[in-house]
Amino acid sequence: MPQFETHRPVPHTPDQMFDLVADVERYPQFLPLCEALSVKNRKERDGKELLIADMTVGYKAIRETFTTQVLLNRPERVIDVKYIDGPFRYLDNRWRFVEADGGGCTVDFFIDYEFKSRILGALMGSMFDRAFRMFTDAFEKRATTIYS
Repeated sequence: MPQFETHRPVPHTPDQMFDLVADVERYPQFLPLCEALSVKNRKERDGKELLIADMTVGYKAIRETFTTQVLLNRPERVIDVKYIDGPFRYLDNRWRFVEADGGGCTVDFFIDYEFKSRILGALMGSMFDRAFRMFTDAFEKRATTIYS
């Protein structure tokens, strides 16, 4: 039942950060452990976009692919990720981008997950925990590269 939450101020606008996180197909270029990501389905309605995506993560000889539903809620600047299938018992992830006084924004990141298998949890759990803690750093570095 690992959980991680952070609130990070960044010098970029909420829309820029939303766009960066919403561009899931580019994750393998910069996100720790992400080896592949493919969008299987994409639907748009009422200013929101719903994606079904497969993400493959790997560390040394271990590779796992899992499927998530990603709701891109641009009007509210929120991205919700719900688990569908793979090695987890559950996975919930939320990004929120809040405009900051004086410019920039605060990136709120939350993730809560549990592996189905205790063995897999023991093998990959601490590595996943470190990776999720590095996610916000990876996105912030990517934003600096793209927007600066």
